[in-house]
Amino acid sequence: MPKDSVIGDGQKRREDKRFTTGKGKYTDDIILRHQTYAAFARSEVAHGRIRGIDTSAAESMPGVLAIFTGDDFVEVGGNPAGWLIHSRDGTPMTEPKRPVLAHGKVRHVGDAYAAVIAETPEQARDAAEAIVADIEDLPSIVKMADAVANSDNRVHDEVDSNICFDWGWVEDNRAAVDEAIKNAPHVTTLELVNNRLSPNPMEPRCSIGDYDTGTGDYTLYTTSQNPHLTRLLISAFVMGIPEHKLRVVAPDVGGGFGSKIYHYGEEALVLAASKKLGRPVKWTSSRSEAFLTDAHGRDHVTTIELATEKDGSFIAVRTETMANLGAYLSNFATATPTFLHGTLMAGNYTVPNVYVNVKGVFTNTVPVDAYRGAGRPEATYSLERVIDKCARELGIDPIEIRRRNYIKPDQFPYTTPVALEYDTGNYDAVMDKLEEIADLQGFDARRKESEANGKLRGLGIASYIEACGIAPSNLVGALGGRVGLYDAATVRVNPTGNVAVMVGAHSHGQGHETTFPQIVAERLGIPVENIEIVHGDTARIPFGMGTYGSRSLAVCGSAVVRATEKVIDKAKKIAAFMMESPDGEVEFDDGVFSLKGTNKNVPWGDVVLKAYIPHDFPIEMIEPGLEETAFYDPVNFTYPSGAYACEVEVDPATGKVEVKSFAAADDFGVVINPMIVEGQVHGGLAQGIGQALLEHAVYDADGQFMSASYMDYSMPRADDLPMYRVDHSALTPCTHNPLGVKGCGEAGAIGSPPALVNAVIDAIQHSGRTDVTHIDMPLTPARVWSALHDK
Repeated sequence: MPKDSVIGDGQKRREDKRFTTGKGKYTDDIILRHQTYAAFARSEVAHGRIRGIDTSAAESMPGVLAIFTGDDFVEVGGNPAGWLIHSRDGTPMTEPKRPVLAHGKVRHVGDAYAAVIAETPEQARDAAEAIVADIEDLPSIVKMADAVANSDNRVHDEVDSNICFDWGWVEDNRAAVDEAIKNAPHVTTLELVNNRLSPNPMEPRCSIGDYDTGTGDYTLYTTSQNPHLTRLLISAFVMGIPEHKLRVVAPDVGGGFGSKIYHYGEEALVLAASKKLGRPVKWTSSRSEAFLTDAHGRDHVTTIELATEKDGSFIAVRTETMANLGAYLSNFATATPTFLHGTLMAGNYTVPNVYVNVKGVFTNTVPVDAYRGAGRPEATYSLERVIDKCARELGIDPIEIRRRNYIKPDQFPYTTPVALEYDTGNYDAVMDKLEEIADLQGFDARRKESEANGKLRGLGIASYIEACGIAPSNLVGALGGRVGLYDAATVRVNPTGNVAVMVGAHSHGQGHETTFPQIVAERLGIPVENIEIVHGDTARIPFGMGTYGSRSLAVCGSAVVRATEKVIDKAKKIAAFMMESPDGEVEFDDGVFSLKGTNKNVPWGDVVLKAYIPHDFPIEMIEPGLEETAFYDPVNFTYPSGAYACEVEVDPATGKVEVKSFAAADDFGVVINPMIVEGQVHGGLAQGIGQALLEHAVYDADGQFMSASYMDYSMPRADDLPMYRVDHSALTPCTHNPLGVKGCGEAGAIGSPPALVNAVIDAIQHSGRTDVTHIDMPLTPARVWSALHDK
C-alpha cells in the first residue's frame, strides 16, 4: 500500500465539527409550517382488555385538533416480523398482528391505545392525560417459564400459546450431539441469564408526518437507522401508501444501537394524522416513553452443556434457550435469538457437534429486538462462560484450553457444524497480541499488590467470532429472511470533478462521512474534501438496507467500490477518445489517465469536464455524463474475531467490582480509518461493561417496569470504565469483498461481558470460594457480596 494511501489513515471525523458546535440537524430540530403535535395515551397496566375509551373530555380541551384510537386503524395492516422462523416440527411461527394503536387489549405497560393531535406539545400531553380508558386488568405474563407453562393465559388470544416458535439448529445434528454428550469423559453444565437491556441512545425517537394535499405525497422525517426499510414496511404492510408517494428522511440521528432499525407505530400515526388534518404532525419521545416503548435487547435464559475429552478437547455443545420476544414481534425479533445467535454457537473452535434449541416466548413486556451485536453477544456469552467453567473443572489454563481448540489457519475455509463457512482468521495470532498488550506476565504481581490492599484481583479471558454484514440475500432468504440484504451506492461525478456519493447505509455515529470518502479518494486519486456523502433520504439515495450488524463498510462500502469502478471504466473510454486512441489500453493511477505504451496522458479534471461537454463524442459509443450505481450482495458473511482480557478488583467488604484494566485484540480485516475503529471498540466495550456490571431492565410480577428511568436504570459513567488497550494489527483480510474489511461496530459489546464475568469469578475462586462458579449479570455489589459470603 503506498505511503500516501488514505486507506488506513486515522483521519478525524469531518461530521464532528457540526455536532460539537451545535450545528447538527436532528428530527426534533425540524419545524414545519403549521406544524401540530402528537401525544399518546399509554397503558399503565401490563395486560388488560379494553372495554371502552372515553375521549370526550380531551376533545373539548384547548388546542385539540383530533384524537385517534385503535378503532381508526382496524382496517390497516400490521407491522410484520422481518424473518419467518419455522419450529423444529416444520410449522411456521405464530405471528399475531402488531397494530398501530392497541385494539382489543393492551399488552405491556406503555402500549399506546390513543393519540391526541393539538396545536402545542403541552396541549397534546394534557389532553392525552384526560382520556379515560376502561381497561379490565388481566393477569400479567412476565416470566418466560410461566408463559410457556400456562397456555390458558395468553398475551395474544388469537394464537394457541405464548410460544412463537420452538426452533432447533441444526435439527439433523440433534441425535449426534445427544449421543456425544452422553458418552463424553467430561461434561460442564451452566445455567445463565443474559439480562434484558434498554438501548438508551442519546437522542430519543422523533417522527414528523407531512401530507401534501396538493400532490398526495407523504413525507416522514424520523430517527431511523434504515429509512428505505421503514418506507417499505409502511407502504406494503402497515398503511398501504403507494411506495412512490412516500418519502422517508432520516437526518442526523443521535445513536441507535439497533433500537432505530425498526418501524414503530408512532411513525404511521403521524402520517395518518397529517393526512386527516392537512397539516404536519410531530411527535417527540420523552425519555420515559423511550424506556417504555423502544425495543429492548437480550433477555435470554440458557442452559448450555460443553462435552470434552479429559485433555479439554471439545466434543459437543448443546444449548436450550428461552428468548423473550416481549408483547409483539418487532422487525428483527425472530432472527436475533435464532439465526444470529445459533449459527455462532461453535465460536472460534473446532467443536464437531453443536445443537441449539431456542423457544421464542411472548410476555407482557416491551418488545425485544436486536441490540448492539444482536444474537452474537448472547452466543458468545454462553459459550465463553461455559468454557471458562470447564477449564477450572479440568484444571487447565483458560487461555490454553482455548488455544487447544482454536480453528488453525491451515483449516480455512472452515465449515462449522452450525452451517457457517468462515473464510479466514488466525485466532492464535490474536491471542498472542492480547497476551502482549495485556501484560499477562505481570498479573501475579498485580494480584499480590491488590491482596496487600485488602482487595481480590481476578483475570478474565474471552474469545469471540462474529458473523457480520447480515447477508448474503440467498442465504438469509433460505433461513427465513423476508427482504434482500444487499446494499447500494451511486457515485455522481460533477463537471468540476468533485463527487457526490449516495449510499444506502445510514450514519448515526459510525463516521460514514469520513470513511466512505477515504474509499473513493483512494481509487480516484482526488482529495477526500472533494467528496460528499449523501444518506438518509429515500428520495435521494438508491434502495439500500440501512446500518446495523457491522455491515456498512463490508456491504455498502463494497457497493461504493463497485460504483466507483464503473465510473473509472467509463472515464477510461472518454480518456481514450481524448487521446485519439479509442481502442487503446488506458491506465488510471493517482488521478491521471495514461495510454499504455505512450507518453500520452490526461488528468482527472479534464476527463470529467469532457464527460459533460461532449461536443464531439461518438454518442453511439459513449454516453455523456459520469454517474454510476452499483448494488452489492455479498457471497458470505464477514467474520471479525478477537480475544479480550479484563482485570478486576473486588472489595470483599462491599462486593463492589472495579475494572482495573481492559485489553482488546481484534481482527477486523483491513482497517480503513483506525481512529474511528478504535472509537467504535471503545463504545462497544463501554456498553458490554455496562451490561456486565450495571444495566438491567427489570419488571415486577405485575409487569410494571421497575427500572424505567435513570434513577433506577444504571448506566456506566466515566469512573466505571478503565483506559482501554486496543489493538487490531493481527489482521486477516476478508477474502470475498473488494475492501477486505470485516466490521468493527459490535465487537466490544460481544467480547467484554464474558471477559468481565470470568474475571470476577476468578477473583472469587482465588479467595477460596471455589464453589462459586457463576453469578448472573449484572454483577451488582449485592450479588457479588452474597456470592462471597453466603454459605
